[in-house]
Amino acid sequence: MTATDPALTALAQGWCALSLLHGRIEAHIERALQAGHDLSAREYSLLDVLSRQHDGEGGHLQMKQVADAVVLSQSATTRLVTRLEDRGLLSRYLCPTDRRGIYTNVSDAGLALLAEARPTNNRALREALDTAADDPALAPLVRVLEQPPAPTP
Repeated sequence: MTATDPALTALAQGWCALSLLHGRIEAHIERALQAGHDLSAREYSLLDVLSRQHDGEGGHLQMKQVADAVVLSQSATTRLVTRLEDRGLLSRYLCPTDRRGIYTNVSDAGLALLAEARPTNNRALREALDTAADDPALAPLVRVLEQPPAPTP
């Protein structure tokens, strides 16, 4: 492939469109969550991921799993957890079976804030997608996002 290869050009244009769509969605959600709940999109995402943990087999996430889920480095995730813990939205405790492991749970205050912020997040996502659907370069990506997931075998 060369720099003028049509397949490579199409791939680069697709990546640019995907990056643009992501940026627009994230910025719109960020503004809505900050204005309505004093939460960043990353903070919301972290609370959401951690709220889905459970006490059963494999129910608690290691920090690396949390970092992967919120698309941050482990050190950035740790700083984010500390910030939310300082606000009383999370708590940390030692793993009962492995004292080297640390679990992070959403507090009652964090669950309440998450429940309050979820409709704002969902509304902002819908608004951002509706706006992007009007852009010919982004509309195909929006259509892909709006398709129901394929059933798993």
